[in-house]
Amino acid sequence: MRSLVLLCAVVTAHVTWASRHPAPLSSEMINYINKANTTWTAGHNFQNVDISYVRSLCGTMMKGRRLPEVIHNVEGIKLPDSFDARQQWPNCPTIQQIRDQGSCGSCWAFGAVEAISDRICIQTEGHTSVEISAEDVLTCCEDCGMGCFGGYPAEAWNYWVNTGLVTGGLYGSKVGCRPYTIAPCEHHVNGTRPPCHSQETPRCVQQCIDGYELSYPKDKHFGRRSYSVSSDQQQIMTELYKYGPVEAAFTVYADFLQYKSGVYQHLTGEMLGGHAIKVLGWGTEGGTPYWLVANSWNTDWGDKGFFKIKRGSDECGIESEVVAGTPHN
Repeated sequence: MRSLVLLCAVVTAHVTWASRHPAPLSSEMINYINKANTTWTAGHNFQNVDISYVRSLCGTMMKGRRLPEVIHNVEGIKLPDSFDARQQWPNCPTIQQIRDQGSCGSCWAFGAVEAISDRICIQTEGHTSVEISAEDVLTCCEDCGMGCFGGYPAEAWNYWVNTGLVTGGLYGSKVGCRPYTIAPCEHHVNGTRPPCHSQETPRCVQQCIDGYELSYPKDKHFGRRSYSVSSDQQQIMTELYKYGPVEAAFTVYADFLQYKSGVYQHLTGEMLGGHAIKVLGWGTEGGTPYWLVANSWNTDWGDKGFFKIKRGSDECGIESEVVAGTPHN
């Protein structure tokens, strides 16, 4: 009798859990989120893909070796209530760019090269605008991790300082020395892109594409130093305000996949993995403070590729692993 009661309790608990946690990528989860009337709205971003594919996109290994921490003197600095790097530095087109990592867990590389590209432009006051190559750091940085199967954001910034990175634009763009070679796939809606499947890491080719005017060594851009930023929101805001976008990492839960608008905060769903992104601003919406973030899942995900996430409470760890660096003059 006791075992029967225990079995009933287990079944009841499982049914209760299932009702509270709708299946990932389902219409039930979207309805659950929107009926909760929280600070954000959900919708279909991913269709015709397995949840294992989405897990593979979350390629950031959290809590790796920490870079030396920079502490800003915030006395006397009056930070605005809202800030958007796209408006602050309009002559730097990479700040507005949304890239696509394809079927590869290369978010750790993308978050780094996106912010590095922006910072090179910002430091030169718009005179040098380049797209730093995600392909280069993804394929050639041995200390960064396992390529398409995960890596450490901090090591990508270290690699920029110690080894340098060449330029390289989006897949098929023929921009720069080493453009991205992994094609975007149709992980969002039915369309013209090829289907999504697991992707091996491309080879490290220390050579520029045919027709590019510079040699691989001559095209290298170097960082002067790399560092971590304190998890205090005033420190992160000061870093953004002074020097430009940063790379951050956070834990992705299943509900995040369905984000469409508003200020994301975790509501339901299982943990899928670590994900790195570019933070480019902050503000407040409907009384909820947020970080403004660029994702690397193309422009048909979320809010045209961007999203907002709750600020000041280390939502999903977003404030705990912020890394940045300064370019060589």
